[in-house]
Amino acid sequence: MLCAEIMGRLETHDLPSVFSLLDQIPPLQAINCLMKAFYNQDSLERWYAISAFGRAVALLAKSDMERARVVMRRLMWTLNDESGGIGWGAPEAMGEALANCQQLADEYSRILLSYIREDGNYLEYLPLRRGALWGLMRLAQAWPDLMRKIEAEKWLIEYLSDQDPESKGLAILALGFSSSLNARRILQEIEIDEEAVFTVYLNGSLKRFSLQDAINMALKSLNSISGS
Repeated sequence: MLCAEIMGRLETHDLPSVFSLLDQIPPLQAINCLMKAFYNQDSLERWYAISAFGRAVALLAKSDMERARVVMRRLMWTLNDESGGIGWGAPEAMGEALANCQQLADEYSRILLSYIREDGNYLEYLPLRRGALWGLMRLAQAWPDLMRKIEAEKWLIEYLSDQDPESKGLAILALGFSSSLNARRILQEIEIDEEAVFTVYLNGSLKRFSLQDAINMALKSLNSISGS
């Protein structure tokens, strides 16, 4: 019944309603249900499940940090070749959980970063690597100081020449949100394909961006930080 209620609310595309339900039920039960929705073909429903997952993990961490760590390790396992699976949604879910819980971010941010590093736990499958870049973008939105601490900038810069528009766009946004020291200069000098577009889940909505849109948003974020 609980899973059916969660799935039913996801199907309505009413994220506040899902969040309201999460505040009333055991977070671990919600987490197990939400992970099933990572495979959903409905893009918005899938993304709302990831948003809800991050909230549920944060709620779990407040009452039982060790169980929250177990959930994080469960995501990591799905991205391991030995798991025999693909790990759909796992990098995004990790990023959303870290964005919602600073202690988990402190502990697992470097692992998330390692998924885009060729000298780390590099995800060769492009959709998963995009997920890791999205997760880093969310981490940057929530904890820009931490992004600077783990020196994410030097790894994100490598994706500014990526041939995949989505990877490039996510790296642009992550750099802007992280307010890294060199971000403004880098973003002003970057060469882009004017016709390249990508779709990104941002602030609860799916948005269609050109690479110039991404640069503009990143620069706007930098301006708001420098002006505050």
